[in-house]
Amino acid sequence: MRVFDSPSPKDWESILKRPTLAIQELDDIVAAVLKEIEEEGDTAVLRYTARFDKADLQTYKVSSEEVAAAPAQLSEELKQAIQTAKDNIQKFHEQQLSKIEVVETMPGVHCWRKNVGIEKVGLYVPGGTAPLFSSVLMLGVPAILAACKEVVLCTPPNAQGAIHPAIIYAAQLVGISQIFKVGGIQAVGAMAFGTETVPQVYKIFGPGNQYVTAAKQMVSRVGTAIDMPAGPSEVLVCADNSADPAFVAADLLSQAEHGVDSQVVLVAFDQDFVAQVQAAIEQQLAALPRRAIARKALDNSVAIVTSSRSEAMAIINLYAPEHLILSVEEVDDFSEQIVNAGSVFMGNFTPESAGDYASGTNHTLPTNGFARAYSGVSVDSFVKKITFQQISQEGLKLLGPAVEAMAEAEQLMAHKNAVSIRLAKLNA
Repeated sequence: MRVFDSPSPKDWESILKRPTLAIQELDDIVAAVLKEIEEEGDTAVLRYTARFDKADLQTYKVSSEEVAAAPAQLSEELKQAIQTAKDNIQKFHEQQLSKIEVVETMPGVHCWRKNVGIEKVGLYVPGGTAPLFSSVLMLGVPAILAACKEVVLCTPPNAQGAIHPAIIYAAQLVGISQIFKVGGIQAVGAMAFGTETVPQVYKIFGPGNQYVTAAKQMVSRVGTAIDMPAGPSEVLVCADNSADPAFVAADLLSQAEHGVDSQVVLVAFDQDFVAQVQAAIEQQLAALPRRAIARKALDNSVAIVTSSRSEAMAIINLYAPEHLILSVEEVDDFSEQIVNAGSVFMGNFTPESAGDYASGTNHTLPTNGFARAYSGVSVDSFVKKITFQQISQEGLKLLGPAVEAMAEAEQLMAHKNAVSIRLAKLNA
């Protein structure tokens, strides 16, 4: 982790630059795979599954036998943990369901908005270096609450052609029956274009690496909606001397272990504290099974020492982190100044891991600075909000003249006539 002591604001952007592949190289690879998926369907899906995941499959839909066998392969402790997480996620997301409210904008003019679940949605659950069964809950629970009619789940298999039983169990728990052993670009392509096995969907959700993110963005240009550009995971921890260096180190490592293209950032207020965190990182790193991955991610990562809370907040809002941990005094007041972040974790005893798994908030969040304009996944992500209106005869008499005047001013006389012909009938 590189350390910068009181850098000039003009250097912040370059210091905080995320690790990325060459865009043209990335797009060329993704476009070629997507083209073959669109043209060849299952044949191309199976070919790329063998190439990228080293799994030689004849068919890739999870069978009813695999679904039935999954629960027995998990400990009771893990099943209970998944149930607890599911309950909390459902409780939090249920509050996002909104009732229809009819608004009378003027006498006789009634307008309202209705939430309608997107009919066909695709959920991408990463599983390459770690089986993220928690993402099944984060995506599946709001999809079911939104009453989406068809929910498709894709996740990459291991080299033996299997997926983790916890992914199957979590899917079963939330009510998803269509599960496919396919990952990466080929999964996005299969859901976007449809194949002989995978149904075509209208919107794709879920985090992934840069290839998955690029594939989602590419299919969004040709008719398939996506949740957001959610790429490699990242965290920014802002910590003052009231924080525990060991806690901070653990939070940084919890994101660093996601992948070699992840990034972690520490914003602190003195060099000694940063040194204590670095020492704690080295101590904890030695015990991590994924330490090689975490160490490479740390090479992409930085610590910035700043002298003021206002400057720290400016750095946070510039970076727009996916996950933001505030381990500072007077955290409530400090957090009020945040305008760019995916999800915020406040205080020394609120680890980001809680939000990743079981506190109830959603962990599918905007990365790469997209938190400046995007929100994380919610029930709203799975619904369309359709507006309705109904105007009575008296309402049209009141509203009509304003519509006529505006239409005429815009020289759209057919628009005016659609009102005028009705008013003439009413006034006859």
